[in-house]
Amino acid sequence: MANLKEIRGRITSVSSTMQITSAMKMVSAAKLKKAQDAITAMRPYAEKLTELLQGLSASMEGDSGSVYAEEREVNNVLAVVITSNRGLCGAFNSNVIKEAKQAVADTYKGKQVDFVAIGRKGGEVLGKSYTIKENHDHIFDDLTFDNVSEIAEGLMAKYVDGSYDKIVLLYNHFKNAATQIVRNEQFLPIVPVEGDELASDYIFEPSKEEIIATLIPKSLKTQLYKAVRDSFASEHGARMTAMHKATDNAKELKDQLKLTYNKARQAAITNEILEIVGGAEALNN
Repeated sequence: MANLKEIRGRITSVSSTMQITSAMKMVSAAKLKKAQDAITAMRPYAEKLTELLQGLSASMEGDSGSVYAEEREVNNVLAVVITSNRGLCGAFNSNVIKEAKQAVADTYKGKQVDFVAIGRKGGEVLGKSYTIKENHDHIFDDLTFDNVSEIAEGLMAKYVDGSYDKIVLLYNHFKNAATQIVRNEQFLPIVPVEGDELASDYIFEPSKEEIIATLIPKSLKTQLYKAVRDSFASEHGARMTAMHKATDNAKELKDQLKLTYNKARQAAITNEILEIVGGAEALNN
């Protein structure tokens, strides 16, 4: 059994750790509320806009459709991996990285796959085995639509000039604070909708061509912004859950150490009493 000084040191260390994890949990809980409100407010708009423009682009005939809907043989793939800049958030980062490696090994086997990292953790791990074309670690310092739009414009330019035949987004979709779902979502080319969803007699003003030319780039920027916002909310949800569990585990360990300390202290007192009694008996004899 460890001596009393060692046990006291461990109790102090665990108490300090518990204070840190508890503080991180509260900070993430506060940030989560704002991030959750932002993503739940924009998600219906972004998804409906993407759905409408996918259908509109698919309804165009011949070469009149958008260049962003052009299907071609897939040889070069660019994967945009959205993770966080910091750890201590459970399996949040590792799940996305695992999905990225699985996609390279299975879905895009035999093809050239490069990565764009949004978030430091994904770039650090994937950079050891794959080519990282760009790192955007700074985006979470000022997460705005304009900053994300610059990244989206770069991705669109790479697709239009033929550098890549397909661009996908890998990120955590926010469901609730305890659940994040890894998404592998096609960014370019635009995925056509199933069936005849624009069969209704719509009157387009201005023309379909003008609508596509103007709105599809904005829709793609919104899609990327939604993915980054989803990941940002998921990060704080995962960190809050992880720190809550860490705090509970630290409290349980502290209670066990206190029990061990009390047992050791009681044993030491008992030994002292036995020594005093033994000494007194020796004097009497």
